[in-house]
Amino acid sequence: MKLYDELLWRGLIKDVSNEEKASQLLNNEQVKFYCGFDPTGESLTVGHLVQVVRMMLLQKYGHTPIVLIGGATGLIGDPRQTSERKLLTLEESLLNAEKIKTQLSQFINPEHAIFVNNYDWIKDIDMISFLRDYGKHFSINYMLAKDTVQKRLEIGISYTEFSYMLIQAIDFLHLYKTENCKLQFGGSDQWGNITSGLELIRKIEGDQNEAVGMSSPLLLKADGSKFGKSESGALWLDENLTSPYEIYQYFLNASDADVENYLKMLTLLSKEEIESLVKKSIEQPELREAQKRLAFEIVKLVHSEEALNEAIKVTESLFSGDFSELSINGCKMLSKTLESIIITEPKSILDVLVETNLASSKREARTFIQSGAISLNDQKVMNLEYIVSKENALFNTYIIAKRGKKKYAMITID
Repeated sequence: MKLYDELLWRGLIKDVSNEEKASQLLNNEQVKFYCGFDPTGESLTVGHLVQVVRMMLLQKYGHTPIVLIGGATGLIGDPRQTSERKLLTLEESLLNAEKIKTQLSQFINPEHAIFVNNYDWIKDIDMISFLRDYGKHFSINYMLAKDTVQKRLEIGISYTEFSYMLIQAIDFLHLYKTENCKLQFGGSDQWGNITSGLELIRKIEGDQNEAVGMSSPLLLKADGSKFGKSESGALWLDENLTSPYEIYQYFLNASDADVENYLKMLTLLSKEEIESLVKKSIEQPELREAQKRLAFEIVKLVHSEEALNEAIKVTESLFSGDFSELSINGCKMLSKTLESIIITEPKSILDVLVETNLASSKREARTFIQSGAISLNDQKVMNLEYIVSKENALFNTYIIAKRGKKKYAMITID
């Protein structure tokens, strides 16, 4: 299967400016392509993996990725459907940009790719040059027709966010001229910006240019809802914001209707492997083989095999109630997942149960203790006067409190 066909099979193509040219470039040439990531936050989310995996796939076929970090565009903000973005300071944008670059370097080896920050060339364009050299090529009618702008007309859009598409268009033109970058891709919500870049290249370089734009569908659940949100919010790639265990659990619990799509778009497993997993999922859904492999592949990709093994141990510990095999890293992972409190001195068991929400009051806490429902690190506590301290803690730091069979909380001794 050729690359373009594989992208179609994986569901990674929604819009394409010129299918014949795109197929020719991807199947028969070795080209430079780019995808941009704005540093509007200090971490990417699991939703960004669609573009990351696609970059890795193209790189696997011999194409050269240009990873663009939007230090400049991050200062403006891509228009959201709901409201204006809060503007970042230059310091915040550039600091976030370095963090995003470090994250992306885990997936795209800088020795075999080109990393750029659009602040490096956008900062040198003065206002008059921006309006004369770039703004002159776009009519207001053309810009108003873009979906991202249309969706904001009713509630209003500032000139700042309205002009975002021009800055991204400059990026494509710049990379086309300086790096011979012929292909840009992004999510389908970026299609208006991608085509603006193509239009600017056409106006300046002529109709015979070789630039191509492609987009992929946004990753949605089978019910049409947005992907990438857990009960606690976004699934971040930074383990300090979302633990490997949380990501593992999210995909382990993926629905049968979603798992095939996730395997195709978020992993580099072969067509044969994915089809085999999907077949097993249909024939023996109770085994959840596809979900287990999906969770395995994503946590290993995003973090490491070591983090994956810890996430599996945490999962098994919560199922069995035995935490004796957890390492200190596993305990740290668990502390980011469970209801947690930090105590700096010994504290009564009654206070701890209330503070961890294992009990709604001291009266209820007494009832739970007297009925044998409370354990600390898998040891039952029956004494109402019990004092929680580091002497009972794993690694002198962590105590896992349990009420009944499945209700857990973590106490960290500082």
